[in-house]
Amino acid sequence: MRALQTEGAAMADIQREILPIPSQPYEGFVAYDAKDPEAKFPPIPQLRPPKGAPNVLIVLIDDAGFGAASAFGGPCATPTAERLAGHGLRFNRFHTTALCSPTRQALLTGRNHHTVGMGAITEIATGAPGYSSVLPNTCSPIARTLKLNGYATAQFGKCHEVPVWETSPAGPFDAWPTGGGGFEYFYGFIGGEAHQWYPSIYEGTTPVEPEKTPEQGYHFMADMTDKAIAWVGQQKALMPDKPFFMYFAPGATHAPHHVPKDWADKYKGQFDAGWDALREEIFARQKKLGVIPQDCKLTPRHKEIPAWDDMPEDLKPVLRRQMEVYAGFLEFADHHVGRLVDALDKLHVLEDTLVFYIIGDNGASAEGTLNGTFNEMINFNGASALETPEFLNAHIDQLGGPTSYNHYAVGWAHALDTPYQWTKQVASHFGGTRNGTIVHWPHGVRGEGELRTQFHHVIDIAPTILEAAGIPEPVMVNGVQQKPIEGVSMLYAFNDAKAAERHETQYFEMFGNRGVYHKGWTAVTRHKTPWLLVGEKTPAFEDDVWELYDTSKDWTQAEDLSKQFPDKLRELKRLFLIEAARHNVLPLDDRGMERGDPDIAGRPVLIRGNSQILLGAMGRLSENSVLNLKNKSHSVTAEIDVPDAGAEGVIVAQGGNIGGWSLYATGGKLKYCYNFLGLKQYFVEADAPLAPGKRQVRMEFAYDSGGPGKGGTATLYVDGKKVGEGRVEATAAIIFSADDGLDVGRDSAAPVSPDYGAQGNAFNGMVRGVQLAIAQDAKSADHLVDPQQALAVAMARQ
Repeated sequence: MRALQTEGAAMADIQREILPIPSQPYEGFVAYDAKDPEAKFPPIPQLRPPKGAPNVLIVLIDDAGFGAASAFGGPCATPTAERLAGHGLRFNRFHTTALCSPTRQALLTGRNHHTVGMGAITEIATGAPGYSSVLPNTCSPIARTLKLNGYATAQFGKCHEVPVWETSPAGPFDAWPTGGGGFEYFYGFIGGEAHQWYPSIYEGTTPVEPEKTPEQGYHFMADMTDKAIAWVGQQKALMPDKPFFMYFAPGATHAPHHVPKDWADKYKGQFDAGWDALREEIFARQKKLGVIPQDCKLTPRHKEIPAWDDMPEDLKPVLRRQMEVYAGFLEFADHHVGRLVDALDKLHVLEDTLVFYIIGDNGASAEGTLNGTFNEMINFNGASALETPEFLNAHIDQLGGPTSYNHYAVGWAHALDTPYQWTKQVASHFGGTRNGTIVHWPHGVRGEGELRTQFHHVIDIAPTILEAAGIPEPVMVNGVQQKPIEGVSMLYAFNDAKAAERHETQYFEMFGNRGVYHKGWTAVTRHKTPWLLVGEKTPAFEDDVWELYDTSKDWTQAEDLSKQFPDKLRELKRLFLIEAARHNVLPLDDRGMERGDPDIAGRPVLIRGNSQILLGAMGRLSENSVLNLKNKSHSVTAEIDVPDAGAEGVIVAQGGNIGGWSLYATGGKLKYCYNFLGLKQYFVEADAPLAPGKRQVRMEFAYDSGGPGKGGTATLYVDGKKVGEGRVEATAAIIFSADDGLDVGRDSAAPVSPDYGAQGNAFNGMVRGVQLAIAQDAKSADHLVDPQQALAVAMARQ
């Protein structure tokens, strides 16, 4: 067999619509003896894209509004974005889906988010096709298409597209970047957010730990940039003729807003006037910069969002610091993007790299409550009332640091979406969906520092890359016929500012917030409030009030024309339903807690039953990978070998410094810590050291009745004998951490207990096995069986 020739004159003969490109048999003369003068074969070719295909870099910032970055008039310095825009193009009518997972899956496939099953985030997937979080094999991602056409591919940072029941070390890994995502290399985290100081990192599908601690200067943003620079350097050193596709997706600036203190301190005093004044300042800068029309109007602040002057005076110091930290975080992220851009420049490949710098996968996030939060998991557990002004002021100096998990107040999010209405999650209005985007490609863009005003959407990125690379859209991938890409290439606008826009119709929907754009007109309706995560009473969908805007004249959706043009509104509402039916949007789903319950939602559950046996050294297990011990009586039993020198270290731990629990030994004694949302740690300690040898240790938790989030009594046992008891006054009702999981034999990432640090917390003996049990199985047997028998028992119970 001979591989396909992909260069030179033979290029035109290569079909790329069916992937992988089929190998062709050698049809020439075959001699008996290789020494025969006619025994000649062409050189073995290497697969490459069509001649002239550029390198491609996509930078996707997380949770940044249109008015955040200085490149679009915002208060957060982004010199790298400004530099690229100054030598490239600003697109000021580029749109996302209003939420992270949906935007990312749409970006990576060129199809609308419901078409690819990502109607919301993976954690609340349902059985409906548009909301399953399962990517259909009829919608192969762009990275796979590029790899099968000869590109080198790598992803760095956030991946929030893996179905939650497939995030465990058991896989399957089909939805992971290096499994079925088309990327040859991945370095990042799997989930919606990461602790930037203590991230749960994967290299490919293998968990890895940072080489430094926060005290030694570690931060994930710097780490992932180092890895990206190393990867592209190696790729160009070894295969300089092979173009690369790099997807660089930091966790920044999604909460937690983690940044070195000196970067936040740069902004001291700059936000003292509050968010209403900030909106006016941003609006003026945007007009001066020219990224919005001179005659457009600043939309008013909605009554649901408090005025700065109405906020309590004793809370304002914290509110100001929240914004300083966020601004420092965005500038810090842009700085590291700059390091990557500089590396490409030094490799002499920047001129022929098509760069998309997308400043936000949705609008600024209003999920931090009206007051902001020191630890957003407090709000996710329905306990925001605990964060009083006194509490927040007491922790002001920790904002942005390793002990925090902070998010700013709603008012700041609204300001950073200037000049538009609403925020992240609100797909109906531009504040949730319009994100400034920069294109830089010196070899493909003639103008410098120019503005492009054509309407575009994140699904347009994939077809733009294909057109720029000269690669056709595949009709079949891995034997599966593909659905057509739904996006429209942006390439036509690169060198023609006055070109008529080609993306004429686009629907939007998120949590029932919905809208449609068609040839300048938008019909929109807001259904839910983004910061009310639980308990909001929403109207019936048919009772939602629709608004109508002519955005060809009204840039900011400031003047509702629904009363003046009722026929136009009916036309667009009908168009929304047509688009919704075409793209799996129906049935509309605004449920909250119900979608959190997998049995109601209809998604698979990895672990069922009342007990689970874990083997020694298992780790990085997400909360969806282990038995849920919350809001119920339970036990944790482990069989360990205690060394002669005495026991020390973590036996089993779940969660991190923002919430979780740990069973460990310190000073030779068995100890249990329940970390309540980072607010308070409850401890129970044995009355005597653990004796050397084989031991069974157990913690039994007797949960108080009366609903979720209550307290309980924790009791410690060694070899069946009670050795300690204590109270835990309150517990997390819903979630410990978005990324910090369960570990056996150590506590990776952020430490649950202050008794030990992230380094040196591994158990110094052997953890042979751990059993988690709830309800009627809460009291375990006297001893666990050995690991081989434990595995057999676990399999028998399935």
